[in-house]
Amino acid sequence: MGTRIVHTLLQTPGIELAGAVEKEGHRVVGNDVGDLVGEGKTGVSVDSALARVAKKGDVVVDFTAPEVSLESLEVCVQNQLAIVIGTTGFSPDQMEQVKAQGPKTRCVLAPNMSVGVNVMFKIVGEIARILGEEYDVEIFEAHHRFKKDAPSGTAMRLGETIAGALGQELEKVGVWSRKGLIGERKPTEVGMAVVRAGDIVGEHTVIFGGIGERLEVTHRAHSRDNFARGAIKAAQWVVKQPKGLYDMQDVLGLRGKG
Repeated sequence: MGTRIVHTLLQTPGIELAGAVEKEGHRVVGNDVGDLVGEGKTGVSVDSALARVAKKGDVVVDFTAPEVSLESLEVCVQNQLAIVIGTTGFSPDQMEQVKAQGPKTRCVLAPNMSVGVNVMFKIVGEIARILGEEYDVEIFEAHHRFKKDAPSGTAMRLGETIAGALGQELEKVGVWSRKGLIGERKPTEVGMAVVRAGDIVGEHTVIFGGIGERLEVTHRAHSRDNFARGAIKAAQWVVKQPKGLYDMQDVLGLRGKG
């Protein structure tokens, strides 16, 4: 994701790359980031500490790991930088830390930066409210073999949105696996199925299964560039906002519509 974000950023008018960071000891530290993404010299070398480059820019785009994102958020709060966080896999405690620290600066937190996926977030809630509990809800997601968290943050957000629309809590109605003689499906269940294989960029399908018909909503990512474009859109948006914790629904103007 870092490579695609840098590549896309260098092609986007109105935004300038001020710094790049990778973990200490990584082989790319000290190299010109433009050379690393095939764009030629930029004069920006990869550093190993965000704090050293924080004063050079206005907004940080962070796609790392939960513990690293929390550290990045702290640096941004200290330096009053805006931040866009695309990391997934936060524990409940870590998420509480983000919710506490995010409003101290300008922070966009989203499990998926894709415009299409965020439209999907919006419409599945509306569909669930219309269809109600007479339609069974199942969520399928597939990603590459290297993804560390499961289900994906996107699948979890889909589940939370649908459960909320039905007046439920995902942690109470989510079903994460099925095996053996499990009995008849409960009408309130939100099922999750996970696939990890090869280089699948990302695929999510929500199934609303009724008696005699089935409605499916699917998003397939063909490359990581759509996530990069969304992250840069969020970066350009959030620097103009007051302090607060936002997500891509805010960035895209979807909040409260529909």
